[in-house]
Amino acid sequence: MTGEIFRDAWGIPHLRADGARELARVQGRVTALDRAWQLEVERHRAQGTSASFLGAEALPWDRFVRRARLDDTARRCFAELEGQDAETAAWVRAYVDGVNEGLAEGAARTPEFARTGLVPGRWEPWTPLGVWLGVHILFAGFPAKLWREQVVRHLGADAVGLFATDGPGTSGSNGWLVSGERTGTGHAIIAGDPHRFIEEPGVYQQIHLSCPEFDVVGLAVPGVPGIAHFGHTGTVAWAITNAMADYQDLYRERLRRTGAGVEALDPDGVWRRAARHTEVVEVAGEEPVEVEVIETARGPVIIGGPEGLPEGFSSGLTDALPDAPDADAPPLAITLRYPPRVTADLGFSALLPLLRARRVADVDRAVDLWAEPVNVLQAADTEGGLLHRVAGRVPVRSAANRTRLVPAWEPGHDWQGWHEPPRGGLTDGIAAMANQRGLATPLGVEFAPPHRADRITALLGEKDHWTAADMPAIHMDTQLASAAPLLDLLSAIGTLTPEAARIRRILLAWDRRMDATSEAAALYAAVRSAVVRRLAAHPAFAALSVAPAYPEVLLPWLALLPRIGFALEHLLSAEELYGIDRAETVRAAVEEVAAQPPTGTWGDTHRLAPWRALPTTSYDEPSLSGDHDCVLCTSAVPGLTDLSARGPSARYVWDLADREASLWVVPLGACGVPGSPHHRDQLPLWLEGDLVPVVTDFTQFEKESDV
Repeated sequence: MTGEIFRDAWGIPHLRADGARELARVQGRVTALDRAWQLEVERHRAQGTSASFLGAEALPWDRFVRRARLDDTARRCFAELEGQDAETAAWVRAYVDGVNEGLAEGAARTPEFARTGLVPGRWEPWTPLGVWLGVHILFAGFPAKLWREQVVRHLGADAVGLFATDGPGTSGSNGWLVSGERTGTGHAIIAGDPHRFIEEPGVYQQIHLSCPEFDVVGLAVPGVPGIAHFGHTGTVAWAITNAMADYQDLYRERLRRTGAGVEALDPDGVWRRAARHTEVVEVAGEEPVEVEVIETARGPVIIGGPEGLPEGFSSGLTDALPDAPDADAPPLAITLRYPPRVTADLGFSALLPLLRARRVADVDRAVDLWAEPVNVLQAADTEGGLLHRVAGRVPVRSAANRTRLVPAWEPGHDWQGWHEPPRGGLTDGIAAMANQRGLATPLGVEFAPPHRADRITALLGEKDHWTAADMPAIHMDTQLASAAPLLDLLSAIGTLTPEAARIRRILLAWDRRMDATSEAAALYAAVRSAVVRRLAAHPAFAALSVAPAYPEVLLPWLALLPRIGFALEHLLSAEELYGIDRAETVRAAVEEVAAQPPTGTWGDTHRLAPWRALPTTSYDEPSLSGDHDCVLCTSAVPGLTDLSARGPSARYVWDLADREASLWVVPLGACGVPGSPHHRDQLPLWLEGDLVPVVTDFTQFEKESDV
């Protein structure tokens, strides 16, 4: 036996091979067969070449990737991996070999290739590292620092906290660990659901990897070998959520052109040569675009250049800061400093030890090697071992670095080592993680509101003993605690027109559940959106309504309407809000809705809206329950749209008593090929909160091929 591919009833690949390296090759091959289009899109996005076949809409991303030097960072990280961990480097190479073996066959099955004329390219050994970087470069939300600069300039430093919340560009997750003392079997259960943009194909791949060294089921990232985030080896299981840590910095730079190139002013007052070259981005149907790539000692320039920041940007930054250069000083640019660019380490050395883990101590040692994204991790084993810790690399530096842009030409903003990852325990046999302040608080600035974590904890407190089969009810909980401030204001309003008064009666009697079948939830969402729009239109926020000219990929962090929508709870409950009469705002919003009230349910407008790199098939997307601050976190953007582009990108229940009692599901299906029977066959289950049983017995599968 070299390698074998099996499939279960849901088309999920179960792979078996003689060794870890051969198994990686088979994993690469089967991923190319199932996800060829997704793999090639991600490869091109990591290289900054996606506009060559996706067109001008992809150009902003390609330009950002080129300037941030993602592909070069991936190359550096792989070179370092080869020098420090030859076994893992060879394992990654084997995965890439498998991808290259399967791409042509996978592309022939996938209509997007024919539609765009894209010919599958060749994956390089560092391509999986580039894919990982491309998927996660915005995870820590460094553009939020640009937003804070604008807020401080126009509203003052005290306003920053009003908008500090899990915002539109941030990925979150739910996760919970129940120890054996609180389960029916006496063994721990880990469950949860990562929240990401729902993509087609999905961002997670259900997979089973088996060889003499290990036998693991879990959720892989297509394009990356192994199982990084969510896995079960039979004797130990682990899962993560985003720690909301801050580990990327933005520096304001003084640059100048010289006859030899570009120089940057360093903290010691010396002008030093910056690396500079130009690259050409091909754009389908249009002329190529030249991109100047500059890198200082801090990092690559992602905004501006020697000629200064884009129009409308420079004044916004310099006016806000007491250390702004005078009118004759060199112009400003903004550089990004991120750990893998500094260390040439992406943490891939953790991946094989995770697969080989037998106990929580093994998982603990493995994730000591983790780099990014920074996660809160939970693990449990069959011997009763439990683990709750942060994993990842967060630099030690000044508080100013963590919150806003800092001047590169001033001392005191360098990195001085790495934080020791915090560790935690359980309370009454449970621990809930949902991006809230908690274990990772010392490492971050903005966190998600506590509602999801508090609700999970409360639900787990309702029973003394839990089973794996009980967990989907928690996944699907729709209580919306963040509705309280709006409803409190609504209850205190005086005279309303008869229709508005009727809406108020309905909302004050509402159970605050965002169920797709609820008419009251639809009314609440309509009123909430009207409030958001009215606040966004208020003169107090007028200066924030137009974002400065800067890269389009960073725009979600500076858009005022989503910022107000996601921070509405803070804004309505603050002691004072720049003279805004919030009760009057709510009254006017209710009257606006009363003039044309919604006639349906929340699910009529709250529908799934998956992201596709190239839409090929039109689907009648389903209605969704849930909302941003529900455990069932299906995020709309209040005031802008009820459609949900973000939500549970998978659900899992890991049972340590019996791995075969574990459960999992993804939003669409195991296969990325439109028209495949397994392209969307899990969607009905995902909608209802049902999960697919985890099966690991190879005698129950259909063998597809030897490879």
